[in-house]
Amino acid sequence: MAKGLFPRAWVKKSFYFQARISFVRVKYLFLTWLAVLVGSWVLYVQYSAYTELCRGHECKNAICDKYRKGIIDGSACSSLCDKDTLYLSRCLSTLADNQVYTGSWGDHDGIIRCKLGEVVHLELDEEPEPRRETPVFDKPTRGTSVEKFREMVFNHLKSKLGEQTNLASLVSQILTVADGNTDGRVSLPEARSAWALLQMDEVLLGLLLQDHGHTPRLLGFCGDLYMTERVHYGPLYGLSLPWPLVSWVPSSMQRSMDQWFTPSWPRKAKISMGLLELVEDLFHGTYGSFLICDLAAAHFGYTDRHELRLTDARAVVSEDEFKRTMRALKCETDADCVYGVDCKTLCDLSEKRCKEEPVQPNLAKACGTLKDYLLRGAPSGMREELERQLYSCMALKASNAGQMNMEHSLILNNLKALLWRQISHTKDS
Repeated sequence: MAKGLFPRAWVKKSFYFQARISFVRVKYLFLTWLAVLVGSWVLYVQYSAYTELCRGHECKNAICDKYRKGIIDGSACSSLCDKDTLYLSRCLSTLADNQVYTGSWGDHDGIIRCKLGEVVHLELDEEPEPRRETPVFDKPTRGTSVEKFREMVFNHLKSKLGEQTNLASLVSQILTVADGNTDGRVSLPEARSAWALLQMDEVLLGLLLQDHGHTPRLLGFCGDLYMTERVHYGPLYGLSLPWPLVSWVPSSMQRSMDQWFTPSWPRKAKISMGLLELVEDLFHGTYGSFLICDLAAAHFGYTDRHELRLTDARAVVSEDEFKRTMRALKCETDADCVYGVDCKTLCDLSEKRCKEEPVQPNLAKACGTLKDYLLRGAPSGMREELERQLYSCMALKASNAGQMNMEHSLILNNLKALLWRQISHTKDS
């Protein structure tokens, strides 16, 4: 009896074992197929996003086509289109109509920016249409004299910056930049390139601030394609999380993580002094006052000598343009009176119009940005005083102009002096 049962039990166990193996094989085969499917989808999405955002070849072709037709010219045109010594490297674009690449030009590493026409989104069954380009190179027209072009530039600057006593010297500086081949005269193609660049506020503001070392230097241009010095360290602080993790990490934890990836405290102090000096130069600058309307860390970087650079001048607006824009805004509450990210005014409820005076000056917002950055790792002997001064700075309001000017200068100078005393004896100074 026992001998008859043994083969039957063995066969039964063998059957279950083989069934188990078959189930495991099917399970892993399914998981492998699922992983391949998901991986292929991710690669497709990434590739689609890349081809949609990264169109540097289109930008170069469009610019060089206009250069070869004699429509535009500039200091970088020959290197980009004839000699091929100006290269577009890694794509950094976040918008399809605003191309951003790292690049090299001889011994220079830089960031190359170029505008493209409107991107046309197509369905699968539609035929592709030509890209709709904005005619940015139609001014000045043929027959325009240099003096007429000078007047055009002057009026454009006046509309952007308001009445300033030294606009004439700024016009001369811009005409010098426009003379790409440095032959002492501005040709019509060079003038068209310069005019296209001036329509972009970030280029104009970059030129205004680069003499103080606050923005990367303009290296060259061709049409509305231009190259600036590369700032190798950025953003100012923080960590760029992969997109699947962003929604899962709490904002409080993200703020803490932002402060983990920063330089040593003396170097942070030097970088912070650079931001305070930028605020000081914007408060009553050579060409009027300006507001920083987005103090996100992503808009700032620093050099290997820990000198701050404003890497995205689109965050800055002239006070004259800001007031003009806010006066035209209708409102129901204060929440309707916002320019950019954080330039706010109050709503005049009687007239249903936004007031023109900003609620917070640049310095108060800068101190809010620097608070966690500077207090983390601050020397114990000055931490309490530093915290007190930062909170006094953050409490600044744009009240009476004369009183605000005095308070602004006092708080700014005290904060800079406190930081300087702490790092003046170190190699980071």
